Amino acid sequence: MKEVGVDDSFEQQDIKFSPVTDEQVEGFYKHTGSYEELINKRARNLKDVLAETPVTEDADYKKLLLMDYTFLKRPVFEIDGKLFVGNAKKTVEEIKSALH
Repeated sequence: MKEVGVDDSFEQQDIKFSPVTDEQVEGFYKHTGSYEELINKRARNLKDVLAETPVTEDADYKKLLLMDYTFLKRPVFEIDGKLFVGNAKKTVEEIKSALH
């Protein structure tokens, strides 16, 4: 992610071709305490999926995360044991601070 000056020392995963695993999603959850916080609510087909499959509990969000890579808010960085999710201005600033 060029906005924060990421170099080759970071492991990158193209989730389109190498989807996140159940273990990874569980690891993200341990940091956030919520699967919903990991959901990209602007994903194009999320509304269609939610119309067919209503979400009634947090575990339903986990199923969505494993169903389609576009449902995961990106990017996801783990730096020094802290998880940063999304590209909101505040999050990008926090990532920059953690890297320096």
